This record gives sequence, structure tokens and C-alpha cells, in this order.
Amino acid sequence: MPRQITAFSNPLIKRVRSLREKRHRRDEGLFLAEGLRILTEAADEGVLPDYIFFARDGANHPLAQRLIADVEAKGGEAIETERDILSKLSGKDNPQAVIGVYRELDTSLSRIDRSTADIWIVAQSLRDPGNLGTILRTGDAVGAGGLILVDDCVDPFSVESVRATMGALFTQKIAQARWPEFLEWLRSGPGQLVGTSLKATHDYQAPRYEAPTFLLVGNEAQGLPADYEAECDLLVKMPMLGKADSLNVAVATAVIAYEVLNQRRAK
Repeated sequence: MPRQITAFSNPLIKRVRSLREKRHRRDEGLFLAEGLRILTEAADEGVLPDYIFFARDGANHPLAQRLIADVEAKGGEAIETERDILSKLSGKDNPQAVIGVYRELDTSLSRIDRSTADIWIVAQSLRDPGNLGTILRTGDAVGAGGLILVDDCVDPFSVESVRATMGALFTQKIAQARWPEFLEWLRSGPGQLVGTSLKATHDYQAPRYEAPTFLLVGNEAQGLPADYEAECDLLVKMPMLGKADSLNVAVATAVIAYEVLNQRRAK
């Protein structure tokens, strides 16, 4: 049976609110996700929150009722609260009707099984939560195995990042590694490393991509470092026919990922 919390001073409310900060997420090993769509996507992947907070007026939706019942059946806790408290938890003036508190996912590189997909996306020093979310959603759309974050990237478990993924955080594998660790792991098995670069001589549609293909994209402002480009099996670029010299990193990732997918479909 859900319990009610209506006081901002409640210790659990304070604890959950603190998860908006990275250091508290790291210390607790927990993160926030909000909205029926995201929580339902997670549940469909077999991932349920430890806590589910919901507004009274949002609990009548069948999906919300199912989530609440599933969380309680699995030993989690369902908590009815007020919209203004949900706003404090999410940091939004107009919060979603439900918020879940999840255990952080295992992002170790060793748990990635490259044989499960023909496409993998690798992002180096990615900084923008919106780009991370779009890349994860693109990966989901093209049937990629997941996203490997290399070096110092945006926190995939921040409220902004989780919100931007629209549930793809739970449908895609995600890993984090430094460049030397990733490179050693990559070369320990099959995989073609394809980097995007303005200095590339190959048009992105010209090569025949090998499976599994690891698409490597760089930082939004700087692109890939030269020594990272040197480690790639192939460098490609897209034609830029206007005055802009590059595309947004998430858009570029989507364009190339769909080219790889289309080659697979053509076979």
C-alpha cells in the first residue's frame, strides 16, 4: 500500500532531491527518471525503480497503476505526494506525474558483448545531455547495441540526460571507459573502428562497412583528437554543400548510422 509524504522536510524527499547532483548520485549509486513513458520503457526491459513517487491525480492512468503494483510486488516502495514536491525532486516547474529512483546501471566495458549487434556507437568527450539523448535514441532506432562513452563525457545519469534519452537509456547498453582501455578492449576482438573527421578523404557512403561497426564521434566543439583519428581503421566525412563546415554531432551520428544500417539491409 503506498504511503503518503507531503512535507518538504521529510528525510527521503531530501535524499531523493539530492540525486540531482552528481556527487550524491555517485555516493548513493542511484539516479532519477521521470515520466510514464520512460518508466514504462524501463519496466518493459525488466528494470524497476526502488522508489516510485506519484501525484494523486496521476495515479489513475493504467500505466501508472501497473508501475505502482509492479514496484511494490518487487519489494520497492510507492509514495504518493504532491505536485510541488515532485517539482522539487525533478527541478521542473511542471513535473511529470511519476518519478522513479533507480539503481545506477553497470557501465563497465567488460559487460559489453559486441557479438549482439552489428552497430555500436562510441562518443569521445561528449558534453551535451541533449546530444547524448539523441545519440542513444538513434542507436535504438538503428538496432545498435549501445553507446560507449570515452574519456570525460556528460553524466548519462543526470536528470537532464535521462530525460533526453526518452527511455533509450534502458533499451541500449551504455559503457564508460578511458581511451586506452577502450582501444585495448576493441582490438581484443572483431570490430571496425570508423571515425568521423573533416580531414577524411572517404565520403561516408563510399566504403563497405564491416560488422561489427564501431562509429566513433568526437567532442561537439573540437571533434576527435588527431591521435584518436590515427587509431581508426577508416575515417569518413559527409558532404557539406552550404556554408556550414560541420553538422551537429548527434545529427552526424544518425546520418552515418543509417548508412551502415542501409548497407546491412541491402545485403
